[in-house]
Amino acid sequence: MSKSGFLLALAALASVPGAANAHAALVTSSPTANATIAKTNAIRLTFNEKVVARFSGAELVMTGMPGMAKHAPMQMKGLKLAWSSDGKTLTLTNPKPLASGSYIVNWHAAGADTHRRKGSFSFSVK
Repeated sequence: MSKSGFLLALAALASVPGAANAHAALVTSSPTANATIAKTNAIRLTFNEKVVARFSGAELVMTGMPGMAKHAPMQMKGLKLAWSSDGKTLTLTNPKPLASGSYIVNWHAAGADTHRRKGSFSFSVK
């Protein structure tokens, strides 16, 4: 293949949307990682692309509670999960504001290529 043919093929490949790394990635969250926040009942996760909802989600785990040194991690039950209309933002809503303590969010997401990625971040509530 000639040099010009190679460059033309490379340019064609680069113009294909998401040809190389079309994987969903968390770009922002509220609260942010390692933040200490006032009480809230909502957590928002925003991804870089529309995700496939049936292959994506999150869980919230309380990892510590003031005054209870031996508090075992406890998965929060009763959260409502809702996707934005553009399919990029997941909101976890708790019926009541979260209690003071430390939390971890474990998330997983799959984009159009269905390659599943996962991650986690922690935050604290005053």
